[in-house]
Amino acid sequence: MGTGLALVLLLAPPQGAPPPHFDTEAALRRGAALLVERQEDLSDPKSSEPAEWPYEGVYRERGAIPPGYRVGGTAIGALALLLTAPPDDADAAEVHEALRRALNFVLREVDGKDLTAAFRGSYDVRGWGQAYALEFLLRWRNSAKPDDPQRQTVDRTIQDLIVRLESTALAASGGWNYARAQGPQSPASPFMTAPILLALFDARAQGFAVDTDVVEAALDGLAKGRAEVGAFAYTSRPSADAWQGAIGRSPVAELALYLGGRGDAARIEFALERFFEHWEWLEKRRRGTGTHVPPYGVAPYYFFYAHAYAGICIEHLDEERRAPLRRQLLERLAEVREPSGGWNDRVFPRSESFGTAMAMWAMVAPDLPPRAAWVKAPTIPTRDS
Repeated sequence: MGTGLALVLLLAPPQGAPPPHFDTEAALRRGAALLVERQEDLSDPKSSEPAEWPYEGVYRERGAIPPGYRVGGTAIGALALLLTAPPDDADAAEVHEALRRALNFVLREVDGKDLTAAFRGSYDVRGWGQAYALEFLLRWRNSAKPDDPQRQTVDRTIQDLIVRLESTALAASGGWNYARAQGPQSPASPFMTAPILLALFDARAQGFAVDTDVVEAALDGLAKGRAEVGAFAYTSRPSADAWQGAIGRSPVAELALYLGGRGDAARIEFALERFFEHWEWLEKRRRGTGTHVPPYGVAPYYFFYAHAYAGICIEHLDEERRAPLRRQLLERLAEVREPSGGWNDRVFPRSESFGTAMAMWAMVAPDLPPRAAWVKAPTIPTRDS
């Protein structure tokens, strides 16, 4: 493969017995094949170089899927392939080629005018694309050879993305939100803030410059969003949010606070237990229409987001607690698998790529190292190491 990615085989079934009817290794292989099959080029549907997995929801910009959804969805799909790709040999050539095209697409698009930093209007999903581009590029950097010809470009892009996300943080509440009806005074969204914090923690751990004040303010804002019952409100303003509407965002919010030095593993476990207890409320909205529908305001796009981060969160608990929760998660994924072998949370065929990739994140989580904790001490950016 031209980029010389040094990828690790991560296709072994997760520790802890999966449901007897569910073959995790085969599911990961089918997921990778499905992503390769469904890679496309929105700019030129007839292109011989399909490079993206655009997320498709109800939101459009000038009638088209917005750039943030194109980049974010592609980064999520590429990361799924990166985490599960077999060694770079002839049998895996299509997977590695699809990953190469996706990497080039992400690098090109985040450098373009559509992914600039300034927040536009009252609703702007570009930060979502920037956040997952950062997540993907950081993971790619960890697996690439030191002399890879794209490494310097990736390092520069990572630092640029960090600066862009820092510049769009909400100064009043701390954190990030794609919906800002009240302008700079808008509250942050735990759904968006927690994953961005995890990416920034990883960036600091890899030696990139990250603004400590921005991270600490985001952690403050995230903590304020925890309601009395322990569930995280839809925004960082305290409310009486019920667990039924918060199980998608609460585990990852607790993980970000824990790794940021503001929480503990017991809170993560409590949130995960509520995730399984109230899972039916996520399932009621899977493949549903609309977005935040009463009674609990659950949007379909929380479904596989919730499962991906539940899988990641499980791996930060004490070892004896992981196996039973892993099994429950696999049971849920097996229950909602599509006849194609993929996963889809929306009514749009295209969004099966997103759902499948997120399900793959969840399945491979036991084989990945724990997420990086926040290190407050400033570091020097690593450009060429």
